[in-house]
Amino acid sequence: MTIAEEQTKHAESAVQSAASAWPFMGLIMSPAVDRAIAIVAILPFSYLEYVRFREGLVNIPRAAAFAATLLLIVTMVVRRPPVRVTPNPWFWLLAFVVTYGSFGLAMFAQRGVVIAPPIVTDVIALLGLGIFIYARFSLGRNIGFVPAQRQLVTSGAYAYVRHPVYTGIFVTYLGLILRSYSPVNLAAVIILSGLWIIKSFIEESFLKSDPVYAEYTRRVKFRWFPRIA
Repeated sequence: MTIAEEQTKHAESAVQSAASAWPFMGLIMSPAVDRAIAIVAILPFSYLEYVRFREGLVNIPRAAAFAATLLLIVTMVVRRPPVRVTPNPWFWLLAFVVTYGSFGLAMFAQRGVVIAPPIVTDVIALLGLGIFIYARFSLGRNIGFVPAQRQLVTSGAYAYVRHPVYTGIFVTYLGLILRSYSPVNLAAVIILSGLWIIKSFIEESFLKSDPVYAEYTRRVKFRWFPRIA
């Protein structure tokens, strides 16, 4: 049996188990409902894009954030339906808090003070955007906020780290703090970064029931930064 066949067989078994234990999960995993959930989930981000467009893109970090959010919206709308979604309500709550916490930070971060030259923050912003875009395109249509099993991706950015999208987010947070430092902004970034890290472990604990994913974690040892963490 090939790896792809093994993954498909395990996914089908997982779907049957989830459907019998949690009947509503079958509804959530249907393509139409999953697409509707995705559209509702990105409405706040769509509003954020409107606000940014109305106010104008006055610097590279804001332009980078605009592009990253736009990519998120597009990929969410065309995402692949899941074969398995966590029924744990605490995992759903965490996904909600960290996802829309990042939205809140983008909308309501204090102006703060600049603590690094603009060229430095611009480079960091572009680096974060580059990582984010590379990770998103590597992930393809396998995107979601709540821990879910779609199609395993092991190429592109995912050949180097297991959560490259979060890597892009962390780099972007660094650019934000250097561009708009304040105690409130710093506290928000630390808290959100901690929640993203927790979410990484939760997603892996959910996905590791798939032996193919478990093998992937043994091959790709680092979560966010190659040879670091």
